[in-house]
Amino acid sequence: MILKILVRAKALSCTFAGVELLFNCMNISGNMGPLETAKKIAAYKAIDEYVKDNTVIGIGSGSTIIHAIHRLVERVKEEKLNIVCIPTSYQAKQLILNNHLTLGDLESFPKLDCAIDGADEVDAEMNIIKGGGGCLLQEKIVASCAKEFIIIADYTKHSEKLGQQYKQGIPIEVVPMAYVPIQQKIEDNYGGDVKIRMAVAKVGPVITDNGNFILDWHFPQDLSDWSKINEELLLIPGVIETGLFIKMANKAYFGMTDGSVKEQP
Repeated sequence: MILKILVRAKALSCTFAGVELLFNCMNISGNMGPLETAKKIAAYKAIDEYVKDNTVIGIGSGSTIIHAIHRLVERVKEEKLNIVCIPTSYQAKQLILNNHLTLGDLESFPKLDCAIDGADEVDAEMNIIKGGGGCLLQEKIVASCAKEFIIIADYTKHSEKLGQQYKQGIPIEVVPMAYVPIQQKIEDNYGGDVKIRMAVAKVGPVITDNGNFILDWHFPQDLSDWSKINEELLLIPGVIETGLFIKMANKAYFGMTDGSVKEQP
């Protein structure tokens, strides 16, 4: 089933390049390179530690989540678990449906036991950049509804400070009519370079699931007070949400090259 999802991945989400990356890393026999193996062991450990019978779980977006879904399917079949899955994106919703897991929504389940999601970068203080796949707003909403927010990632996503590993910048979801003034305000106030994210499979900018644009802010490396910066960014008229997840995650699991899983904090 998981290979069937991979074959259809490009049709499911044109804004998420990570699924294509996973598709290129795995052959049809299911063999995985070291990076995918690292993602898998992190995802499996998180699912095994946080999911039990009658769990309501938020399902994040990204290539690592595919491994989490795979493990959920295994455990539901083997242990006859009753779980409800709340998606953070169109991609997550399709993974839930195509793997015959129970789909829920925040209207019916406003309080989640846990939410499990990937990350673009996690620093030593558990400041997180997310939104490389364009789903930051819905990911943050679902995470905010969960008792425990868990990050799963491979070893390349861990760093001492933001921007050390991830070079694509901080995603910022904005109202389309305001993107130019917002670009200028961020550059004037903080420096760096702000670019509108352009689509790959269509002409023009990426459009989020919510009908907005995404700006990617390549920030100066001397910035460090991310809680304050995040609050200030959200006060700019037209900014919907940022890809900065500050003081939100309870734990992060990183799959390592030696087959172990590093936990933070």
